[in-house]
Amino acid sequence: MSPTRQLAVVAAAFALVTASGSAALAQKKYDTGATDTEIKIGNIMPYSGPASAYGVIGRTEAAYFKMINDQGGINGRKINFISYDDNYSPPKTVEQARKLVESDEVLLIFNSLGTPPNSAIQKYMNQKKVPQLFVATGATKWNDPQNFPWTMGWQPNYQSETVIYAKYILKNHPNAKIAVLYQNDDYGKDYLKGLKDGLGAKAASMIVAEDSYEVSEPTIDSHIVRLKASGADVFMNITTPKFAAQAIKKNAELGWKPLHFLNNVSGSIGSVIKPAGFENAQDIISSQYFKDPTDAQWKTDKAMIAWNEFLDKYYPEANRSDASVMYAYIVSQGLVHVLKACGDNLTRENVMKQAASIRDYEPAGLLPGVKVNTSATDFAPLSQLQLIRFKGETWERFGEVLSGDVGG
Repeated sequence: MSPTRQLAVVAAAFALVTASGSAALAQKKYDTGATDTEIKIGNIMPYSGPASAYGVIGRTEAAYFKMINDQGGINGRKINFISYDDNYSPPKTVEQARKLVESDEVLLIFNSLGTPPNSAIQKYMNQKKVPQLFVATGATKWNDPQNFPWTMGWQPNYQSETVIYAKYILKNHPNAKIAVLYQNDDYGKDYLKGLKDGLGAKAASMIVAEDSYEVSEPTIDSHIVRLKASGADVFMNITTPKFAAQAIKKNAELGWKPLHFLNNVSGSIGSVIKPAGFENAQDIISSQYFKDPTDAQWKTDKAMIAWNEFLDKYYPEANRSDASVMYAYIVSQGLVHVLKACGDNLTRENVMKQAASIRDYEPAGLLPGVKVNTSATDFAPLSQLQLIRFKGETWERFGEVLSGDVGG
């Protein structure tokens, strides 16, 4: 064989290897729940039961993914969003998670709501190696990639939030007497721990009353009566929407006017403040990381205009004063961002890899200066908050955007 012929054969062989290598690189990879045409996403929401006010989150997400599908889907694949009701009951959550994973065969479970429900399925999801992605709860435990590499949070964590309130109290009301009402589960206890950590050595002397309630109780009126009797001048209200509205109303009935802090998961004007009465909610302090749809300053904001256009077309009956609708809109963008980043490698492992590789991402609707960041060792996408105070019929922001890791 002539040298020229030899060279041609080698070149042809090299081209063949290169081509097959490129084909291997371009090959699509799928796990259960993903195909050339579809991505199955599971979701669990309390459409009924004591936390049913949050059901609007699942409805907004369904509407958002319909919009994405109408726009051609994600890299040509349509989202099949399967959402089930768990009544905010952990045993029911387990049942629904098993159904989604083993029967519906979803790629992942997205934004399932509540601390007790998610706690009930966390071990199962990690044993099955199915992403439990962007859970709708701020418990600190979701940021534990070493022990639970398949579970990731989304919103700023509860402990960081109450650390921020504690620092505000120490700075502005150093002699405060604090009464705490909290839900008797992981969610309530997480917030309580943050408050005590933030107050530090002063916690024992400043907290003059603690009272917990069960989510099965029809009313928390008796708890408010007990807390008022403590003589406290600061009230830390760690409750879900139904009970938050009750607490605000009962305070007004009793004429008890402490400095009132309300955890941001119940900061919705539509589902909490309005039902409790605007006049009863004046000067309540909370915190936020996304734009309040009722705030006139965002009227000409591009993100708010896009949000309203989305609702006009896909969810016209939505209560636009309900902060949960904006929350769902933002977290849905987060999932789309991750799935787009996955490209044609729609394996569960790659979903978690992309979710843990987010850099300075700003979904439409976040407050200026708030960004989403994750890494292999940090599964807390959002960690910034701004204090807000209720005035008239809306929340007013004050102070700087604070980092949620202030408690260390």
